[in-house]
Amino acid sequence: MRILFQLLVAGSALAANLPSDHAKRMERGLRLFDDEVASTLKQHCLKCHGGEKVKSDFDLTTREDLLRGGSHGAAVVPFDSKGSLIMALVRHEKESNMPDGSPKLPEAVIAKLAAWIDDGAPYSSPLIAGKKPKKDPGVVTEEDRQWWAFQPLKKVQAKSIDELLLKNAKGMTFAPPAEKSVLVRRLYLDLTGLPPPVDADAMELPALVDRLLASPQHGERWARHWLDVARYAESTGFEQDYDRPFAFHYRDFVIRALNEDMPYDQFVKWQLAGDEYEPKNPQALAATGFLGAGVFPSQITANEVERTRYDAMDDMLSTTGNAMLGLTIGCARCHDNKYDPIPTADYYAMLSTFTTTTRMNVDIHRDGRVTSAVTTMDAKKNTPVVKDATRMMICAEGYDPIVMHTQGGPFFDKTFLLKRGSTDMKDREATQGFLQVLSRPQDFKRWQWRPPEGSKSSGRRRTLSHWITDVDHGAGALLARVIVNRLWQHHFGTGLVPTPNDFGKTGTPCTQPELLDWLAGRLIDGGWKLKPIHRLILNSRAWQQSSARDAAKEAADPANGLFMRFVPCRLEAEAIRDSMLAVSGRLDETLFGPGTRDENSRRRSIYFNIKRSQLIGSLVAFDLPEPLVSQGARPTTTVAPQALILMNSPQARSWAEGLAARLQAAGDGQGQITLAYQLCFHRNPSAAELDAGLAFLKSGASPADYCQVLLSLNEFVYVN
Repeated sequence: MRILFQLLVAGSALAANLPSDHAKRMERGLRLFDDEVASTLKQHCLKCHGGEKVKSDFDLTTREDLLRGGSHGAAVVPFDSKGSLIMALVRHEKESNMPDGSPKLPEAVIAKLAAWIDDGAPYSSPLIAGKKPKKDPGVVTEEDRQWWAFQPLKKVQAKSIDELLLKNAKGMTFAPPAEKSVLVRRLYLDLTGLPPPVDADAMELPALVDRLLASPQHGERWARHWLDVARYAESTGFEQDYDRPFAFHYRDFVIRALNEDMPYDQFVKWQLAGDEYEPKNPQALAATGFLGAGVFPSQITANEVERTRYDAMDDMLSTTGNAMLGLTIGCARCHDNKYDPIPTADYYAMLSTFTTTTRMNVDIHRDGRVTSAVTTMDAKKNTPVVKDATRMMICAEGYDPIVMHTQGGPFFDKTFLLKRGSTDMKDREATQGFLQVLSRPQDFKRWQWRPPEGSKSSGRRRTLSHWITDVDHGAGALLARVIVNRLWQHHFGTGLVPTPNDFGKTGTPCTQPELLDWLAGRLIDGGWKLKPIHRLILNSRAWQQSSARDAAKEAADPANGLFMRFVPCRLEAEAIRDSMLAVSGRLDETLFGPGTRDENSRRRSIYFNIKRSQLIGSLVAFDLPEPLVSQGARPTTTVAPQALILMNSPQARSWAEGLAARLQAAGDGQGQITLAYQLCFHRNPSAAELDAGLAFLKSGASPADYCQVLLSLNEFVYVN
C-alpha cells in the first residue's frame, strides 16, 4: 500500500508543483502520522471535527476532508506549516483557538504537527475506521448531472397534451367537458384578465383563442405574471424608498414583447444584455430594467459600500437564477449549496458577469443617440424635465450610473470570491464562468462575446445570455422547461413542477416529466414562440375539462397532479379589480406610460406605480406580493379585509354604480338582473337567482346595492 501511495504521489508531482523530495518527505510524514499525530488528532481534535460534530464545516476524519478545509477556508497547506491556518490555531495565535476551551497543546506536540504538515500531512488510514471522504460539494460530478432538471430534453413521441396526460392517468379519464359559456369566461380571464362580452359565445373556441392572443389586453395580463417573477417595482426600497420615475419602461417592454410574441430566447437575451445586442434600440435598452428592478439602499456609510455592491450583484444573479432557470443560485453566496450542485466557486464565477453593470438613467434621443441623463428640474413641480428625448432607467455599462451615495464609486473593477460571503475575507479574483452542472468549462469560448473596439461594454452579460439560451451545450434545456412550466401554471393554477422557482432538490418534483419535456421541445422547435404553446394548452381536452368533482379521483390523486379535473382558482388581485372596472363600463384601456398610485384610477391595475413602501392596499388584501425577491407563485388567502373592501370601499361602490347604470338599458327588473348575470358571470340567472334578485330590489334596495352584492360573490372572483 505504501509503495502504491508513493507511486500515486510521484505521478502527480509535476502537476501539483510539489517539492522535489516530496516522496521522501511523505514517507517520513506517514511514520509521524502512525507514531504520534493520529493519536493527537483523535484525542484533541476529532470530537469537534468529524467525530461527534463538525464545527465550522471542518472535518479531519480523512486526508481529503482535512485538505478541503472548512468555513474559514483551507486549514492545511501540505509541505507548508507556516502557511497553514491550523498551526496558528493550535499555537493560540488567533481568537478561535484549538483545542476549543482547553489548554494549549504542549510545544513538543505542536512541533510534531508542524513537522507532519511540512512532510505533506499524509494519512495511512482514516481517523475513524471505514470512514470515507465526504463528497466535496465544490466538485460537480456526473452523478450530480443525473438530476432530471439538468438532463438534456428527452425526445418524447406524442401528438398532443391529452395523449401524454392520459398515458399517466392510472386508468382515470378526463372530467366531462365544460359548457361553452364556462369555457369562454375561463378563456377571457385566462388570456386577458377581463370578463367576456355578452355575445362572446358566437365565435368557435379555437378562433376565440387566436383573437384573444392577438389582443393588446393579452400582454397586459401576462406581463403581470412575469413582473412578479422579475420582482418589479418603481422605487428603491429600504427606509428612504426613493422613486424610480423612469422604471416603467421595463414594464411596457414586457407588455409589448408578449403582445408581439417575441421569441422567448430573445426576451431573455435582451433582459440580460439588450444594450450589448442593440445599443440604439430603445426596447432592447428598456429590457435591461430586469436587472435593475430590485431593492437598493440609497443612504449607506463608507464601510457599507463594498458589501452593498455585492448585494446589488447578488440581486441580479439570484433573480436571473430564480426567474429564468428555476434555481436558487444565491444560496451559494456564503457556502457551497448544500442541496443542489452549485459550488460557491460557480456562484462567484457567474457573479463576476455583473462586475461593472450598474443601474442608470439615460436619454434616448430622436436621432437614436443614447446619452447619460442630464437632469434639469421643473422649479414648480420639482420633477425632472426631459426635452426631445425619452428618459429611461436601464442596467448597462459605460454611461453615468445612478450614484445614490457619496462614499465611493458605484462599482468595483474586480469581483472576488468571498469566504462566507464576507467582503472582509477575499480569497481570489473571480473570472466569468457558468454552472458546471449545466455546462463544461472547455465550452466557455463558444459563448464568449467580445465587444467591438471602442465599445463601452464588457461583453460579459451577452456571454451569459449565449450560455443560458444554448440548448445543446448550456442551460437552454432548463430555460425552456422553466418557462413552459410557468405557462402551464397560469393556465391550470399549478405547474407541472409545483415550485416554479425551484427545479432543484428542495423543490417539488415534476408530476409529468414527459409532458414538460415535450412542451419544452415544441417551444424550441417553434422558434421559442410562446403563443403556439398557449394554443396547445388552451385547445387541449385537459384545459377544457369541467371542474366536476369525483371522489374516487380525489382519493387517488388529492393534489390533481394528473390533471384529470380543472380545479377552480381565484383571480389575482389585479384581475379582480380590472374585472370590476370592466363590468362597470368605466375601464380606461389606455396602454403604456407612467403609472399612478391613485386608487381611483380607471386604468388597468398593471399601470399602478409600484412603490415598495406604499403598495396599493386593495391589491395587498388580495395577496399582491411584496416585490423584494422573485415571486414564482402567489398565495391565495381568504381574510376579512377582502370582504370589507368589496362592501365598503368607495371604489367598489363606484364600480357597482357604473354597472347599475349599464343595466338601465335592459328595461325592467328581470331584464336588468339577467343582463347583470351575463356581464358578471357570462350566464343567465337560474329561476331561484332571478326570484332572489327581484325580491332584493323590491325590498327597497337600489340597483347599485344589488350590483355590489354580485361583485362580492365568489363566482365573480373565481375562474370555474
